[in-house]
Amino acid sequence: MNKDILQSELQFKAVRSSGAGGQNVNKVSSKVELIFDLEASLGLTDDEKELLKQSLSNRLTKDNVLLLQCEESRSQHKNKTLVVERFFNLLEDGLFIPKERIATKTPRSVVRKRLKAKRKISDKKANRKPPELE
Repeated sequence: MNKDILQSELQFKAVRSSGAGGQNVNKVSSKVELIFDLEASLGLTDDEKELLKQSLSNRLTKDNVLLLQCEESRSQHKNKTLVVERFFNLLEDGLFIPKERIATKTPRSVVRKRLKAKRKISDKKANRKPPELE
């Protein structure tokens, strides 16, 4: 993943934001939309693209385009930096491959210790019973 190439491939669109802002919201386009075409990207290898298609499948359009929006701030520049940061975090999470868990066998000593403890409790409870008279 080459961040410099990816940064140059991002497309931005400024849109009027909803929410708080008073008169400012009617005049200024502070909401930022990030558009990233996964298929046409040169900053990702083919394997990385396939991995991202699977992990981000619910966030991609039919044309494998990723759309992100940010309208947290009233400033367009701040929203742009926030959406770019969110984009790179999303890519890092999508490319993360967890290690496979290797199942291990329980050691004999641990099994013996557990059975010994069970036997001890069983004997203790058996001793609480009144003796049987024949």
